[in-house]
Amino acid sequence: MLAKRIIPCLDVKEGMTVKGTRFVNFREAGDPVELGEYYSRQGADELVYLDITASYEGRATFTDLVKRIAARIDIPFTVGGGIHSLADVDRLLNAGADKVSLNSAALKNPQIIEEVAKNFGSQVCVIAIDANFEDGNWICYLNGGRVPTRRTLFEWAAEATDRGAGEILFTSIAHDGTHGGYACDALRELHRQLPVPVIASGGAGTMAHFKEAFVEGEADAALAAGVFHFGEIAIPELKKYLSGCGIPIRL
Repeated sequence: MLAKRIIPCLDVKEGMTVKGTRFVNFREAGDPVELGEYYSRQGADELVYLDITASYEGRATFTDLVKRIAARIDIPFTVGGGIHSLADVDRLLNAGADKVSLNSAALKNPQIIEEVAKNFGSQVCVIAIDANFEDGNWICYLNGGRVPTRRTLFEWAAEATDRGAGEILFTSIAHDGTHGGYACDALRELHRQLPVPVIASGGAGTMAHFKEAFVEGEADAALAAGVFHFGEIAIPELKKYLSGCGIPIRL
């Protein structure tokens, strides 16, 4: 069985790491390069960096940040935010990123998934899906959880995978930043329907929540932010706990 992965997520706004609740009410959490290096030393399996207020003017700044991160860490990292074209993907991979995360751009133009997979390989293409459970359906949202779409989680995840996505990163908007646990039922359904790894996101508050994501949610990886940034959970202790629960993990 493949080892489960622990992935700190760093949301970057104006050069600083921030953390919000349900995609709003952000507070600063530290320098993204220093935090990334710290998590790499602590035993994180991967990192995700998201430019959450990506704009045309900010792209050069974020590219420079990716270069500085790549120089300081020795684990794979994914970057996302403001990626709309193959040129954007090429720029970030050349800066040192290992994968890119597409969200709104893929919902608006699903063809970009095929283009990224064809030109750079499926392993580079992570499709991030922000969804909220409403009236019996998981509704996908655009623009950082602000704009609802007509797409639903399971059908969109299936299409994205068919088009060449190598991983699905699912965030439950209602769970994000609440420390109440992951959306395990939806994670399990995704895992059973899709031929690619599923990353759990949104809701980690205790070490037991990570266990639930892996056991009940059958997730391949668990992503978290605030519990790591503010020192509530240390990655070495988390990994020892998970290993002691019989979950395959890299120590």
